[in-house]
Amino acid sequence: MQNGRLPPGVSARDFARALAAWKASVGARWVYTSDEDLDLYRDAYSPFWGEPEERLAAAAVAPDSVEQVQQIVRVAGEHGIPLYPISTGRNLGYGGCAPTYTGSVVLDLKRMNRVLEVDEYNASCLVEPGVSYFDMYRHLKERGSKLWIDVPDPGWGSLIGNALDHGGGYTAPAYRNHFEAHCGMEIVLADGEILRTGMGALPGAKTWQQYKFGYGPSLDGIFKQSNYGVVTKMGFWLFPEPEAYFSGTVMTPRHDDIVKIVETFNYLENTMAVHGLPSMYSQAYPMTPPTDPELLALHSAPGDLDPAALQAWVERKGLPFWTCSLKFYGAPNVVRALWDAAKARFAAIPGAQFRDGELIPLPLSPEQIARVHKPEFGIPSLEMFYIGARSETSPNPSNGHFWFSPIIPRTGAAVIEANRVIRRTARELDLPILIFSPPVGSWSRAFILVLAMPITRVPETDRRLRAAVRQLIKVCAEHGWGEYRTAPAFMDTVMDMYSYNDHIQRRVDERIKDALDPKGILSPGRYGIWPQHLRQGRR
Repeated sequence: MQNGRLPPGVSARDFARALAAWKASVGARWVYTSDEDLDLYRDAYSPFWGEPEERLAAAAVAPDSVEQVQQIVRVAGEHGIPLYPISTGRNLGYGGCAPTYTGSVVLDLKRMNRVLEVDEYNASCLVEPGVSYFDMYRHLKERGSKLWIDVPDPGWGSLIGNALDHGGGYTAPAYRNHFEAHCGMEIVLADGEILRTGMGALPGAKTWQQYKFGYGPSLDGIFKQSNYGVVTKMGFWLFPEPEAYFSGTVMTPRHDDIVKIVETFNYLENTMAVHGLPSMYSQAYPMTPPTDPELLALHSAPGDLDPAALQAWVERKGLPFWTCSLKFYGAPNVVRALWDAAKARFAAIPGAQFRDGELIPLPLSPEQIARVHKPEFGIPSLEMFYIGARSETSPNPSNGHFWFSPIIPRTGAAVIEANRVIRRTARELDLPILIFSPPVGSWSRAFILVLAMPITRVPETDRRLRAAVRQLIKVCAEHGWGEYRTAPAFMDTVMDMYSYNDHIQRRVDERIKDALDPKGILSPGRYGIWPQHLRQGRR
């Protein structure tokens, strides 16, 4: 059944012609127009669910090859039809598989799911956009590879899609920044031409996945978080399986120790003495409402939290104020020596205590795989979805969430200050956010605070939520904290915050858009970049 939606400004006749051309190119079974099919391209976590502003697709088409992508793009350009490329559409919390502009045709690259090359010697791979982390993991295991992939939570998404949205993972710094771990891209441009970046511009290049920069300007970065082309191949550097994994725990007694903790984290990671994703938490700053009545009263009191009161609570309970986890990869004698060096550094904090973790020789046994935190070992899973699922303690889970993700300085003072400002603003705006957001160190020079905003699917409630989040974005920007990634509902708001020199970044983004995609057919509005014919009234 035809769904009745049309791309904006496109006649029913032209749309029918485009659909017919796509069916001839990819096969009729791979062109989707029914309501039943297109429901699968809704954002399951949309903050506009069921409202007129919800982003909905007019159709979807799933090619099998780069040649078919070229044909689809050319037909779209001929008829002025907006396309929205997705890799696997698993970007939950940041828009899912729904287009940023209603009436777009989703260009679903899920069938392009081939692992094209694995180079064991150079520890690299070349993949298509439909290759998920599960696919890649299975491929490596089936061939007996000694290479790891770095995976996010959850692991069902695309290597390419996650990297292009600047996702992160858990292992060593060189791999857990997924875009920085890429090497070489193939892109279909809006006119159907194919561009290869880096050494790929040299026909017959032998080092496309070994040397990123090629000759002349490095173009890869303009295709991250943008709408300038359709990425059809991407290379990645992989992590050679280390001999062993080791973790250690640091516990410190005082609230203000966070300053020295982060300073020490930074030194150890920047000197490459610590490898895995460091983490820290405090029972005085729980992420969910505390069960202890005394602590709940402290967090429920009006005004800012009182560090002295939290310190007194910790001391009465006999708890450390901060608990920090360090991870190491390498030869057994090396990781133990690195842990000893880390302890010597943290011992400068008065009262610091240490707990050795387990030294785990690699590869893991099946029994070990069942009990470890899988992403730290390059193993994809869906265990992340246990959080927030229906359970005895959460009988009424939300209808999903979207993420609020500001970047803050990598200092202890910034962690406390950002949480204080966000908590105060959330109370003023009646935002249902977590009590405390621990810093995430996916990138070694800055922290992210990742906060989940629950979706209700009650229009009036979600409208208030959206308005409050837009205000929170502005408050954070006033303090110098900008979001690195966001859901389509807030892309324009976040782009507005990057306003240095009369929004020069956006103006340059638009110049590139106009040059590479003059008809504006690729992902209009993605990351706040609109084609010329849709810009009016958006500022």
